[in-house]
Amino acid sequence: MINKVLHIDDAFIKRLSTGDHTAYKIVFTNHFNELTNYVYKLTNDRILAEDLTQNVFMRLWEKKTTITITTSLRSYLFKSCYNEFLMHLRQQKKEVDALDTLKWETLLEIHSVQEKEQEEADWQKIENAIEKLPAKCREVFKLSRLERKKHKEIAQILGISPKTVEVHIRKAMLFLKTNVSSFLLF
Repeated sequence: MINKVLHIDDAFIKRLSTGDHTAYKIVFTNHFNELTNYVYKLTNDRILAEDLTQNVFMRLWEKKTTITITTSLRSYLFKSCYNEFLMHLRQQKKEVDALDTLKWETLLEIHSVQEKEQEEADWQKIENAIEKLPAKCREVFKLSRLERKKHKEIAQILGISPKTVEVHIRKAMLFLKTNVSSFLLF
């Protein structure tokens, strides 16, 4: 019986490799439902099972002249369906991974934009508060905190004592701490 099946398979395989439409239709008719049911058990989706099985038959036809079948035709078709199912799973995983990557990139970008907007708003609050300082106090504060100059340098630039520089900075810090939220760390 097995020899008879293999002999029939060999005959069909040879006919398929020559582009025999009738042989292809017979193979399709004899195996499509059985293969679709097998793939359905793997997917739990009837339409997907039919699509994957059709892909196997399309590939069988497309590669008819180069295909090498060393087992029975039926075994080859079942193995092809299983491989098609695995390829489908890999493709789905790639799509999910790509969507996850896109989602995270978008979330990070939104967060980054919001963070930048918050920083700009915070800096605007600081600048507004600095502008409310008395002129000399503001000048000393900017030289100290924004330009990072030492007390002696500021004293020389403005022609005041280092002690006066310290007083202006303390005064500015107290004013800013009471007029700008607690996020300030000067």
